[in-house]
Amino acid sequence: MNPVPFSIFDAITHLSEQDSTMAQLIHAVGPFEGEMRPAHSPFESICESIVYQQLSGKAAATIYGRFRALSDPDQPLDPNHVVTLADERLRAVGLSSAKTAAIKDLASKTIEGIVPTQDQLEPLSDEEIIERFTSVKGVGPWTVKMYLMFRLGRPDVLPHTDLGIQKGLMKTYGLSELPSPKLVEAMAEPWRPYRTLASWYLWRSLDLE
Repeated sequence: MNPVPFSIFDAITHLSEQDSTMAQLIHAVGPFEGEMRPAHSPFESICESIVYQQLSGKAAATIYGRFRALSDPDQPLDPNHVVTLADERLRAVGLSSAKTAAIKDLASKTIEGIVPTQDQLEPLSDEEIIERFTSVKGVGPWTVKMYLMFRLGRPDVLPHTDLGIQKGLMKTYGLSELPSPKLVEAMAEPWRPYRTLASWYLWRSLDLE
């Protein structure tokens, strides 16, 4: 397991002190069991996210495996190589026209320096990373927030438009209807600077009876 780069103890203590309902949820779910999934580069991570969009895990894994086989699997995925691949080759492995365009755009923006390298990520704020990555065709804020949470282990990320988060809040806080993204943000204010961990517990709340 790759642990997150912040103190789970401090995060749980803060959330429990700031929000008694969240404290009850944390107690009901139990210990945090999340982990990071580091990748060779932001380019490779977002490529994988693009391939997986709107597909079942099995189908996406098959297509991503075929896509990855177009490059040397023993080396990090190289945007300079991907940008030279003919659209027909990308379509042949199962990528749609939209995903082909998105991956090509991601490669181009990585080469241009708009999408940062792994070494360039550290000093960038969450907001800066979201702004840069969402300049790529087909990459929205939700995709980048999942990257921030599960690839970089950033502690204060809130995917406020996520249906699972909205359902978790509705169930945990006894709301009569799904909260709007704006209400999700408002309810999450006390959780700063550990909204990532609070989000994880809200997702897990849906598994509780």
